Amino acid sequence: MEGKIIKPAQNSSNMSASPESDQPVLKIWGRQPLQGHVKISGAKNSALVVMAGAILCPEDCRLRNVPSLVDVARMVQILSAVGVKIETNGDVLDINASQLIDAQAPYELVSQLRASFFIIGPLLARLGFAKVPLPGGCAIGARPVELHVRGLQALGAEVHIDHGTVHAYVKGPNRRLKGAKIYLDYPSVGATETLMMAATLAEGETIIENAAQEPEVADLANFCRAMGAQIQGAGTNTIVISGVPKLHSVDYSIIPDRIEVGTFLVAGAITNSEISLSPVIPDHITAVIAKLQAMGAKLITESPDLMRIVPGQIHKATDIETLPYPGFPTDMQAQFMALLTMSEGDSIIKETVFENRLRHVAELNRMGADIRVKGNVAVVRGVPMLSGAPVTATDLRASAALVLAGLAADGVTTISSLQHLDRGYEQLEVKLQKLGAKLERVKEGTEVANAEAPVEPVRSGLK
Repeated sequence: MEGKIIKPAQNSSNMSASPESDQPVLKIWGRQPLQGHVKISGAKNSALVVMAGAILCPEDCRLRNVPSLVDVARMVQILSAVGVKIETNGDVLDINASQLIDAQAPYELVSQLRASFFIIGPLLARLGFAKVPLPGGCAIGARPVELHVRGLQALGAEVHIDHGTVHAYVKGPNRRLKGAKIYLDYPSVGATETLMMAATLAEGETIIENAAQEPEVADLANFCRAMGAQIQGAGTNTIVISGVPKLHSVDYSIIPDRIEVGTFLVAGAITNSEISLSPVIPDHITAVIAKLQAMGAKLITESPDLMRIVPGQIHKATDIETLPYPGFPTDMQAQFMALLTMSEGDSIIKETVFENRLRHVAELNRMGADIRVKGNVAVVRGVPMLSGAPVTATDLRASAALVLAGLAADGVTTISSLQHLDRGYEQLEVKLQKLGAKLERVKEGTEVANAEAPVEPVRSGLK
């Protein structure tokens, strides 16, 4: 991700940023046992698209359980640029999109947040036109917008790309999109969400086939339905939307973040620690649970939204192939790779969703992992122990994998490029510290007092 970190208006340790020359690093003293309970934040990928979806409503919308993240702050700025009024109070956002303006979201914001492109669908539905720069975000693959564009064209929009900006408009006296049957060549989450939002206010019926089935898609559909949209089948591969003329005010709560749940479950496994998490929707992490169980861990559902992990005596090797939901999530691939580095035997990880998402391998190998890569396949040979080292985060989930590796490694791990981590995890260090982890964010080159870990180290994941 390039460019400056945008400093948001609201005050949060996770949402501030330093100048490029003064970036902090995260120091982790490894092999501390964890215990306790983790409160899971709202889902980043739901919050961002639901915020965009609020454009569809000309009345007040209240969103609850919104995580305090750099990406959320950027989306606030992008929505403000097109005339949306937003007030924040803790994890609650009050959004009013009654006075949209004919403005283009600033490129310097859009270039840093791929989810910003989601505004094209609701803007087109509300106004009949939209101008949105091509998006950015983590450099994990091309992720073209052609599926979005072809779908909007099927709904009757004229779309062209000029000097890096997508221009879309609807001809005709009422400037309304028209329902259509759309088949997606790939079940893209972003395209599914963009087209579903655009179709909510279109004339007639829209059918999206080979739609993405991710829980975040269903969450967006539930949000739109709460505003009066007619949507059926979200969460399956066929979504049917019957357009309505107008949506109404809503008070809506974002689902818990399944990737944060998975990351903390791996934290428990990699440190051989028993921890509990809530709120959790177990059905959203079926593939993650299955892999942890295959590796020897026990996952206990204590109540409908409370889960506890009990790690096995050893971590067994297992093979992983990332796939669209309900397959194994690409957003958990890096974290599981960290765990597999200390497993018994050889594991094969095949990344099929993004072509550039194995860049954390080099950093894990710096810590003593034994990983070989050919194309989109990584072969992970388990080692008895990782060693702390200076490493650099390459994207959001890679940064989480390095934190997990640092928790399990012998000695001190220093992670730089923390701007990636701050995009997707709310107060990760604070939550880990409450569990007993020893880690601290400091200015690069700072010596931390009492650096020696005072706690008895946990055992290795191997016999």
